[in-house]
Amino acid sequence: MPRLLLVNPVNQRRTGFAASVSSRFPPLNLGLLAAAATPEWDIELIDENFETFAHRDADLVALTAFTSSVNRGYEIASHYRQLGVPVVIGGIHASMRPEEAQQFADAVVIGEAESAWPQVLADARARRLAPLYQGEPLVLKNRITARRDLFHPGYIFGSIQTSRGCPMDCDFCSVTTFNGRRYRRRPNAEVLDEMETIPQELLFIVDDNIIGYGSADRAQTLELFRGMVDRGIKKKWFCQASVNVADDPEVLQWAARAGCKMIFLGIEAEDGDALTNVNKRLNAKRGSDAYGEIFHRIHDAGIAVLGAFIFGIDGDTPEKLLRRAEYIVNSDVDVVQMTAMTPLPGTRLFHQLQDEGRLRYTDFPRDWDRYNLTEVVFDPRDMSASEFTHAMRTCLDRVYDLKVLKAKAKKTLAATGQWDAAEFAWTSNLSYREIGMSESTFALV
Repeated sequence: MPRLLLVNPVNQRRTGFAASVSSRFPPLNLGLLAAAATPEWDIELIDENFETFAHRDADLVALTAFTSSVNRGYEIASHYRQLGVPVVIGGIHASMRPEEAQQFADAVVIGEAESAWPQVLADARARRLAPLYQGEPLVLKNRITARRDLFHPGYIFGSIQTSRGCPMDCDFCSVTTFNGRRYRRRPNAEVLDEMETIPQELLFIVDDNIIGYGSADRAQTLELFRGMVDRGIKKKWFCQASVNVADDPEVLQWAARAGCKMIFLGIEAEDGDALTNVNKRLNAKRGSDAYGEIFHRIHDAGIAVLGAFIFGIDGDTPEKLLRRAEYIVNSDVDVVQMTAMTPLPGTRLFHQLQDEGRLRYTDFPRDWDRYNLTEVVFDPRDMSASEFTHAMRTCLDRVYDLKVLKAKAKKTLAATGQWDAAEFAWTSNLSYREIGMSESTFALV
């Protein structure tokens, strides 16, 4: 029986958002590839979120990696290629930089790999792997479900995907390039069937926007939440959505009844100019003055708000960053994610900064380790990199001060009336604090 080894590599030097156990999630993509393999393959998954790679015998090795962990993937790939074992690399980074990835692998899969995977496996068995395979956006009906038996039992959260694609096309995001601008959804019955197989009580619905982009999506989302209630699916979960999720009290109420404890919103900035500068159109159209009402409506449903904020947008200055931190502290955001603006390959932001000669680290692939959302990797327009780093360190210390986080936890309980939501918020903030307070995060330069 041929052996297929799947590997989830992790940056060994700069952990970034893999620093906390509670911020790690199962590698759904590898679980899907395992499920799509024909029965002849004996499959093993090495997950460096929990175990450092050690050699396993294999007839074919398949890796996926984000930008910040791709060098670790290349390192493991090189190990097997030296032994004459064929290696396939896919995922979002390889899809954005296929010529680079081809230097380290026998085959590169671009885009959604499930569509190309049967051909990849057949070619591997016949020893005729092509250098490049193009995955196609899939119709998500009758989709396979991940081989969860291969995931490490240490994951606190289970995860599931109900849709793909995003029409928003923000400058800093590569989701549109990878999954396309057309929003595609799985049938609710298939999602609910899969939810019933997930062992963890805690769940992350990984969609970029669970609410969708129109009345039909709204109706399907509402029916999904009702289905969770009708089936008695007892999960405590969080999801990602755009700010328009707050426009629909009925959807929010059913989300809460179905077990939703927290919604991740890409707030990015409280400054309208900053939102316009990154093409965050929906937020810019609403205006930052609307944020308070958005948070209030979500809280009324008994759900906490996880607000993601970006620092280092063109136009930001040290003074503006400090004001952003004060806004965060005094706002009704319950959980705070703070990241440095990071030009990831495949985004308009990357091409813009590359064309302008503003990337600080361009020795690729080696420097990809730095592109982890917690390091200044480009020259800001309105301050020096050193000023940015110092200001960011000050902002992190201010926002993640334990007194601030305790005050936010009390506000969450008062605003939502839900102990579960307050607990979600408190533990999530502690995870982000662990990342933010790490010595490798925004070390002073």
